Amino acid sequence: WNHCLAHLYEMEDEKDCNQLHEAVALYSKPVLFHVIFRPLPDAHPSTNASPSSAETTGLLSLPWEMVSHIASHLPAQCVITVLPKVCHALSNVGKDNTAWQIRARRLTGSRVNFPVGPKDDFDWPTACLEMEQLISYWTDQAHLLARQSQEQVEGFGVAAQEVAYDVDEGLEMALEGDNGDMPGIQPDEEAVALVNKGRNEGQAEDLYPLESIDPRLVGNERPLERAIEPARSPSPSPALECVTLPSDHIAHINSVLLVGGEGKFCATGSRDWNVKLWDLEAGALLHTLGGQGHFSTHKGWVWCLASQGPLLASGGFDSTVRLWDLPSGGAERGTIKAGAAVLCLFHQPNMLLAGTFDRKITMYDPRAAEPLVKTLRLHGNAVMCLAADDKYIISGSKDCTVAIYDCRAGKGLKKIRVDALSKSYLLSMSYSGSEVWAGDSRGMLHAFSMQSGTLKALSQFDVGHTAMVTGIHRSPGSLYTCSSDKTVKVHIPCSPPRTLCTLQHQVGVNGLSAEAGVLAVASGETYIEVWRPRK
Repeated sequence: WNHCLAHLYEMEDEKDCNQLHEAVALYSKPVLFHVIFRPLPDAHPSTNASPSSAETTGLLSLPWEMVSHIASHLPAQCVITVLPKVCHALSNVGKDNTAWQIRARRLTGSRVNFPVGPKDDFDWPTACLEMEQLISYWTDQAHLLARQSQEQVEGFGVAAQEVAYDVDEGLEMALEGDNGDMPGIQPDEEAVALVNKGRNEGQAEDLYPLESIDPRLVGNERPLERAIEPARSPSPSPALECVTLPSDHIAHINSVLLVGGEGKFCATGSRDWNVKLWDLEAGALLHTLGGQGHFSTHKGWVWCLASQGPLLASGGFDSTVRLWDLPSGGAERGTIKAGAAVLCLFHQPNMLLAGTFDRKITMYDPRAAEPLVKTLRLHGNAVMCLAADDKYIISGSKDCTVAIYDCRAGKGLKKIRVDALSKSYLLSMSYSGSEVWAGDSRGMLHAFSMQSGTLKALSQFDVGHTAMVTGIHRSPGSLYTCSSDKTVKVHIPCSPPRTLCTLQHQVGVNGLSAEAGVLAVASGETYIEVWRPRK
């Protein structure tokens, strides 16, 4: 160790840095402390050396630029959590934004723009930490899946599961229709009628006709073909494990949401009218939510979920938002009548937002006996996605626009047309920091900057999705997307996005949720696939 550190300043090759990187990641904090403060070996040892010489010949006696350079080759996790505990001087390493920007450039590559939005107040340490973890997990996973796919092709003559690194292969999707309007019949009434008819006649296959109900599919594209058998989860890499929750729903799962803050629990909403809570650690069902004496959670398809703290909200085609208390095992907290099918939800502290089929955005206070706060009319068609912070509400609609509402001023600020040429509209949205990322009905990703109430379109990206982007999650250092083209993609959120891995499914994917390094995926079937770091 001392020999390595003594010659770090002479390095002409990054190989030595990588060795130090691996060694520090392997050993504990006390070993790191010992290495830093033990005197470096002297080429000409002196018998007159005193103990105080350690203070002038240790690592910290090197120029600060060199110390910072050495630290830049340690894992971000080590710089953030370990070095501050070693000594006060080394705690300053993690406060150098320039060093973090250099690290980020090394991770993303020099030919891309990162971050895509404003750099003011950007969380560089978190971004670098997330990118390092994402690259470590998903690059290995992509190579493993590609190798397995190749072995299947060579061994059996068929590609049982096509997986690519930075490319998509074998995607089959129907062409979109040219009519972008919603049907005249409201989906909540039609859904209840169709499901009741199917239950009475006992015809499970005719229970959920996608083409007549799904507001994302109507006027946009043909329904996906139903798979003969569930997709088989690929074998995970050593860094990741994949868990498939046992099938307990009897119809397609529309929405999945990780809850609890640590990726240990998740909720699922299905077209079987039910919301279920799962323990991901045990891989077991905890509860099927429902009021006393109720046959199911909702009286129609459950389309969206949102949570804040201990409260879970579910929205359905029965024109209601239902509230559930998670710590008490999903006990019912109340029911809010929305007036039309609820297509999207967003939960903030003390405020719940609902976007509905009847073109409205409704603000509720779930703590109040009369929860309705305000109804906003910002769009000319169904509201498909929502995001918000404590100042602004951002919404996407099937009228092909994005609208901004100022909560403090109580007025709409601006509407942006998504794409006048293609007539695409936003279906999914993720808002964090000063960036808004969204997926549209044609498979494109859109990036916006959000500063002081001004929403600015930055870029749109083709990442290989060939149909509507049904789910998206963006954080400072990660980007996940899923689509009805049967794929889930993992990216670095730069411009253009760097795709690390593509997971192929046998049917379209309806949604995803990411939290604490855990990814939960809701396919068009009745099961949930959970990817998480292996312990």
